[in-house]
Formats: sequence, C-alpha cells, structure tokens
Amino acid sequence: MNYQWYPGHMTKAKRMMQENIKLIDLIIELVDARIPLSSRNPDIDELGKNKTRILLLNKADMADPVYNSQWIRYFENRGMYVLEVNSRAGTGVKNIQGLVREACREKIERDKKRGIVNRPVRAMVAGIPNVGKSTFINTFAGKACTKTGNKPGVTKGKQWIRLNKNLELLDTPGILWPKFEDQEVGRRLAFIGSMNDEILLKGELACDLIKVLRQLYPDALSSRYDIELRGEEPEILKEIARSRKCYSKGESLDMEKASAILLEDFRSGRLGRITLEQPDEGCED
Repeated sequence: MNYQWYPGHMTKAKRMMQENIKLIDLIIELVDARIPLSSRNPDIDELGKNKTRILLLNKADMADPVYNSQWIRYFENRGMYVLEVNSRAGTGVKNIQGLVREACREKIERDKKRGIVNRPVRAMVAGIPNVGKSTFINTFAGKACTKTGNKPGVTKGKQWIRLNKNLELLDTPGILWPKFEDQEVGRRLAFIGSMNDEILLKGELACDLIKVLRQLYPDALSSRYDIELRGEEPEILKEIARSRKCYSKGESLDMEKASAILLEDFRSGRLGRITLEQPDEGCED
C-alpha cells in the first residue's frame, strides 16, 4: 500500500499560514509523542524557520516515558523549547504560559523599551492532522473555542483566540506535505490516524502495525488480546479476531472489524504506552 494523503484543502491551508506568518511572534507546534519525528511537517519547519519555536510532545501519556525524556533532550539540543503534554487531561498545559514568556523574552523586552505595553504575544498553533491542536487550545483556554474530533480534517480554516491580555493564538488546520520521501513516515502517520482511513486498506495497515509491535512491544499484543504471537502477521490478526469474537455471517472471521479494533486500541492508548521512534533512529546529535 502506498501511504500518501494531500487533499486540496491542505494546499489552501498552507497558503493561509504563509500569509499570516508575518503577524505572529511564535510557533507552537504539536507533534505526537509516539512518533515525534514522523509527525513533524517539514513545510512547517520551512514556514517558521525565522520564528521562535515551542514544541509540544502531545499525547505523552500514550508514549513510552523513557523515550519522552530522550526526545525532550533531543529537541532542546536543537534550540527548541519543549514540553510533554496531555491536552485531553490538561497535564503540562499550565506550564506553557511561562514557557511562552521565556521564549519571547527578547520580544517583550524590546516592546517595553519602545514604550509598547501589554501588546500580546501572537502564536500560531500548527501541526499535522489529528495531533490534538483543537483539544489543546480548548484545554489551554479553559473553554470550548474550537471544534474537536478524533479524525483528521475537523479544523477547516484559521481562527484567532484571545486567551488573555498577554497571549493570542491562531488556530490553523492540520496539514501534511505533498510527498513522503520515506514510506515508513507515511505508515506511522496512518497508524496514529493522521490520514483519512477511507483511503487505506485497514487489513494491511493492521498487519503492518502488528509487525512493528511484535518487534518493539510484543507484550502489548499478547496481554491485551490474550494470544500467542505465532505465525505471520495475518495469522496473528486472525487470533485477535477470535479473541474479540469478530465474526460475520456464520463462522467466518470479520477481519475488517478486527483490524479496526486493533487500530483503535493503539490510537486510544489501550495497548499501553508505546513509542515507535527512538531519538537515535536516523538522527544525528
């Protein structure tokens, strides 16, 4: 299966971000802590190359805590301000206001010297689809400012949100990039739900996930479904189907349903705390 998804609205969203970048002081980029590199859009890197950056490792509660710490050091060594957060529960979110002040200290001091008082920091919230930007903004603001959903493409246009007299946020749609040079990146993005599931072959995607998990976290599968990891990935998927009683008419196994259950269990964190990328994997310190 070829992993690629770049619908027309993303081109429009990228153009909108390019037009608004001159209005902002800071980019707050959310990535999925389970795949911190693969969930970073290189177009956002290019867009914000001259802007101060805060990187939030979102869904950190679903990622391996050992690797969370390593990824924080990795990105800090590259000049970014980094926090691990769980937007849904609010963990870590209260630390962001202070981090914004620290990241924009020079800008704030410069404004004071010019006699500009109480001019809010303007931050663009950016990231790939389904990484939790809208949930983060609602939690940060303490109220429902944006529409949320557990699928990509919920946010369609830009929206300015004034949090307080010191900070304004520009919410932007999640965007991918036109071509994944490495299909492994596309596969990982499909695992976490950043692509439209309707264009994917769920059975193949589920088998790919089984292959990765049996190498990195085999106990996650065996303990969750009470199965033994024997045979090839399609056989293991059949065992998951039997474990979850996924049957269609008669006694035939419903592999589509079993695939959906496996993917949802991973995406929701029910398989445990899992990180699919390590800082030394294809990275240079």
